[in-house]
Amino acid sequence: MQKKSTYNLSQLALNPYFCSMKKLLLLFAVIIFQSSFSQQTDFLKIRKFRVGYLDDKVQETSGLSILNGKLYTFNDSGNAPELFELDETSGNIKGIFTVNAKNKDWEALANDGKNFYIGDFGNNGGTRRDLEIYKLPFHNDKPQNDSISKISFYYPEQTEFIPKYTDNDYDAEAMIYLNGKIHLFTKEWKSKATSHYIINPELTEKQKAEKTEAYKTNYVVTDAAYFDHQLYLIGYTKKTEVFLNIFKESEPGVFFKETPKHYYLGSSLTIGQIEGIVVNEAGIYISGEKFKSRLGTAKPALYFIPKEELKD
Repeated sequence: MQKKSTYNLSQLALNPYFCSMKKLLLLFAVIIFQSSFSQQTDFLKIRKFRVGYLDDKVQETSGLSILNGKLYTFNDSGNAPELFELDETSGNIKGIFTVNAKNKDWEALANDGKNFYIGDFGNNGGTRRDLEIYKLPFHNDKPQNDSISKISFYYPEQTEFIPKYTDNDYDAEAMIYLNGKIHLFTKEWKSKATSHYIINPELTEKQKAEKTEAYKTNYVVTDAAYFDHQLYLIGYTKKTEVFLNIFKESEPGVFFKETPKHYYLGSSLTIGQIEGIVVNEAGIYISGEKFKSRLGTAKPALYFIPKEELKD
């Protein structure tokens, strides 16, 4: 009777032939993985595009917007209701403006050329019933707090409000203003996707957000920007990978019919928790809030990617 092999895994690992074959197979797998990954993703590591670190007063920058050629941001939940004007060449604070509104969880900032829209709709737990957007007139580079108004909305698809932290699809941190409407892009923790909703900024009563399209991003979307008929969606994964998708506007206000350009920007471990993006004719501004982990801490920072750095 033939004797059974007495090799176990530890013995195989010491066998020279096995080790050689294992290395070749591993190398082959890495090459295949990298080839497949590179076909889908362009690498645009933004660490080298850092303009400067942000002041401690904006450690939790959570949105970016350009109005009248000036760059603005704010902090998210737990912070004062303030807008900060930033120097686009250094990230330094140039001005601080108090807003006469509650900062329950500010997450997105947009404008229509005359008014700021401040998205107080952060909803990590999926329990909020008071989703709001503040419309703030901004004249002569100053907020007109006596004229501030509120836009209230809800997601008609949401039927449960049970706490499900990082496991719900009714959170949002991204919006743009386009064609007289507010366009909201959800942060879907469970589905790793985003849904495009439209909100009418002229309605005073509470309204249902109108869902128009959706896209499987495979990361959670933390901010949005629009420029020259393109939509920019930025966000990260639980593995701290930061990505940017650039969609072409195929029809007015329609973005998800074509495959977007897909960029890997780096890790939150080195560039911070990316929460802000805005685009103009010169390029892309990105802001990252302070990021803490067992592996270290990344300072809040402002980045600028020149337009010519993006691949056609």
